[in-house]
Amino acid sequence: MKLIIFDFDGTLIDSAPDLVDSINEMLKELNLKEAPFKEAIKWIGNGSLKLVERALRYNGIEDEKFLEKAHKVFKEKYKHSNAKKTTLYPFAKELLDSLKDKNLALITNKPDEYIKPILKKFDIDVFDFILGGDFEYKKPSPIPLLKALEYFNVKPNEAIMIGDSKNDILAAKNANIKSIAVTHGYNQGVDIKDYDPDFIVNSLKEIKDIINAM
Repeated sequence: MKLIIFDFDGTLIDSAPDLVDSINEMLKELNLKEAPFKEAIKWIGNGSLKLVERALRYNGIEDEKFLEKAHKVFKEKYKHSNAKKTTLYPFAKELLDSLKDKNLALITNKPDEYIKPILKKFDIDVFDFILGGDFEYKKPSPIPLLKALEYFNVKPNEAIMIGDSKNDILAAKNANIKSIAVTHGYNQGVDIKDYDPDFIVNSLKEIKDIINAM
């Protein structure tokens, strides 16, 4: 493997507490019904706009202009959260440190403005290529992954995608790249096994051995 592609939220970082707090703060400001954590966590995935859209749908609202307004409110709330409740998953930093001899890419549906501050906060700003949610195409589209292949000039069989959601696994399949699914993330309440990743791990600690064996 010449290229290791990582997802971010739910794979390397547990950002759900800050995302849920921010979405509920948004709902409160808009005088809408807040959601319990177990419900709101299912909305995470496909980027911040989709997160807000699902929160509004939970309140029976489907209106494009209101969605735009609510999205701006959410982005401010999340920005000011400063990732105070966000944590690294166990062995995330150790895994990244152990792969420094590889090309590392981070492909996430998270808006670009939030990525670098979190990477720096946890001292994991080690990626040679970063593509965030401001890019026109988002996972499960294969295009972000293909951009990484092009950047590093590697073939699909020389790369692997590591993620926690169906978006990651489907993007990898669509790009003809192998995938490793972690079970500790967010997948909108669906079992990640249903999407047939090439490997499934319960801990990031298991990943280095898989990569070394390929």
